[in-house]
Amino acid sequence: MSTRRKRLSPEESRSAAIAAARRLLLADGPHAVTLKAVAAEVGRTHANLLHHFGSAAGLQGALARDIADSVTSTIADAVERARAGEADARDIVDRTFDVFDREGAGALAAWMILTGNRDALNPILESIRALVAQLSIGHEAHHVAESTLTLVLNALGDSLLGAPIARALDLDRDTARELAAERLRERLQIDRPRD
Repeated sequence: MSTRRKRLSPEESRSAAIAAARRLLLADGPHAVTLKAVAAEVGRTHANLLHHFGSAAGLQGALARDIADSVTSTIADAVERARAGEADARDIVDRTFDVFDREGAGALAAWMILTGNRDALNPILESIRALVAQLSIGHEAHHVAESTLTLVLNALGDSLLGAPIARALDLDRDTARELAAERLRERLQIDRPRD
């Protein structure tokens, strides 16, 4: 007896594949995000995913865009609330660090770089660039860019090496986040809206 697959629209098929890729990334790491594994996860063929993404690199790029897009609005909101005195810089730091650590963006970025798939990072970079442009309205753009650079590099490094380095230095695991929050608090005090 044959089993009929539910016919999905191209957008539904892409969305299901990206959701499956994200689950695989979080469960097994970036090396598990292959067309074959994702196809098995969503009950589609390798050829079907190849049609939608072009390659494993295309799938990884779409996953990177999905991760970046899903968090930039949250980070922008946290920044605006901190600027208004309604939240602490630590909220911004925690959200950024969580994206790179718990949501897998750090491991995915490192994997793409190490496997030579640097172009797949473009969606992340575009999303960060758009976030900085949005947050720079009424503020010193250079300061926003510098703060973002520092925060992203801290979050990426912490996601990859934070736990072992903190243990080796006999520091609390949360130290990198608190140091980043202290720097960001200082910057938020300095960077007042321009008239």
